[in-house]
Amino acid sequence: MNKNRISEAIKQSIEVKEKILNNSIFIDKIANIAQIIIDTYKSGGKVLIAGNGGSAADAQHIAAELSGKFYFDRDPLDAEALHVNTSYLTAVANDYCFNDIYSRAIKAKAKPGDVFIAISTSGNSQNLINAINFCNENKIITIGLTGENGGKMKDICNHILNVPSSDTPRIQEAHIMLGHILCELVETELFGNGK
Repeated sequence: MNKNRISEAIKQSIEVKEKILNNSIFIDKIANIAQIIIDTYKSGGKVLIAGNGGSAADAQHIAAELSGKFYFDRDPLDAEALHVNTSYLTAVANDYCFNDIYSRAIKAKAKPGDVFIAISTSGNSQNLINAINFCNENKIITIGLTGENGGKMKDICNHILNVPSSDTPRIQEAHIMLGHILCELVETELFGNGK
């Protein structure tokens, strides 16, 4: 057992988060995105979230925090991870193309002013690129969670949180931290202390 590697992995995760903590522009972007989500909910909109692999798991996690609860009991918020219907997913992948799974779901579910959060460590997942392009053409707000260079998503998302790392596990750890922060800010603003 390599205990040194355990310590190193923890240090690397902390270092990425410290870079975010010490970047006032990044902190402002988090606050701005939280406000966008709050405004969307206040106007009767919804949040759709998507990713692939571990990022799909993060999408589902964040959707659960919004639609269930985060810190306290309150009304549910309309949030959905777009990969959870496996019959839909496999049908569209088979009958059309895997790169169309998310854009097609958004076409069915979203309206102008809704929010789409795309999660990709590389920023280059084609099914997310297609979905973002559809959103941009249809006035759906796009938010990207990516790694340091942002990939193709950095130039097409309305808003981007590009975690300062090129290491996939460290990026994913920061993504769920950012998701939790957004959920907390949204819940607190919309519901106060839950009473």
